[in-house]
Amino acid sequence: MKKNPTLNRLLMSSLCVFGLTSGIASATELRLSHQWSTNDIRHKVAQMVADEVAAADVDLDIKIFPSKSLFPATEQYKPLSRGQLDMTVLPLSYAGGQQPAYNLTLMPGLIKNHDHAARMNDSEFMQRIESIMAEDDVMVLVHGYLAGGFAGKDKCISSPDDVAGMQLRAAGKAFEQMLAKAGGSIASMASSEIYTAMQTGVLDGANTSSSSFVSYRLYEQVKCYTPAGDVALWFMYQPLLMNKDAFDDLNEAQQEALRAASANAQAYYLEEAKKEDAESVRVFTEAGVEIKQMSAEEFDAWRAMATESSYKSFVEDTPDGQELLDLALSVQ
Repeated sequence: MKKNPTLNRLLMSSLCVFGLTSGIASATELRLSHQWSTNDIRHKVAQMVADEVAAADVDLDIKIFPSKSLFPATEQYKPLSRGQLDMTVLPLSYAGGQQPAYNLTLMPGLIKNHDHAARMNDSEFMQRIESIMAEDDVMVLVHGYLAGGFAGKDKCISSPDDVAGMQLRAAGKAFEQMLAKAGGSIASMASSEIYTAMQTGVLDGANTSSSSFVSYRLYEQVKCYTPAGDVALWFMYQPLLMNKDAFDDLNEAQQEALRAASANAQAYYLEEAKKEDAESVRVFTEAGVEIKQMSAEEFDAWRAMATESSYKSFVEDTPDGQELLDLALSVQ
């Protein structure tokens, strides 16, 4: 059953009339759920919004449930759209099963770097994605992308020619399709399993986020790291979302405080995402791992490979897929 915030407020008013509100907070409380630890950048973005809203003193509290403590990692979007959850930080592609268009927010070569990602956030493409969210009673508060790269156990991976015959782990179906097109063999697994798979010889290389490369200590298992730099193949859209009914039910001062806090958090998210890429390079360098930057020519070769595999599959499987893809590719 969908939560009715207005009904909840009427109930609170009735309780006040009958003197039954002892011990009940007068401030509106929003529940925000996500899958990450409290050290993760995505939690810090959520916490920043919560802290700034609290400081605005508009009787609005945001209670954060980290580390999958409220809902499973991949099952945040549905309760959000149903009003069972107020807010979440979520890789939008997790909801690609409900809305196939969202799969375009984790697509190889679609975004080149963080500044390009920021332009994507202000594009007609993103307006279309947000209009699809609106159909599910969902809105964006904070836009954000995180980047990733490649690592090879015995050699560098920076061009399609490098992966032929290699056993690889890719971050997402679209990347699996592209790597398979380039001649790689795919082993699907969670990023937390990459270390052991490399250690035991199951994997020759992997593709994941900059933060995962560091947090899972993959520098202990690889010879060469291709980080997100001037160009990168792997960008994943991971916004802070809110149930639109819950937002609309807030008063004007609460809405303004939430929007102001979200704008500050979005600027922070962009800068911290860039820092995570740089930090991964520092950590791998100190561990003695070779760093191989991807060239613009190699990026273009990967995009050509993706066009023949991932992009083609997306267009075939998604209503209005070609139009959405063209809108995304038009952002320079």
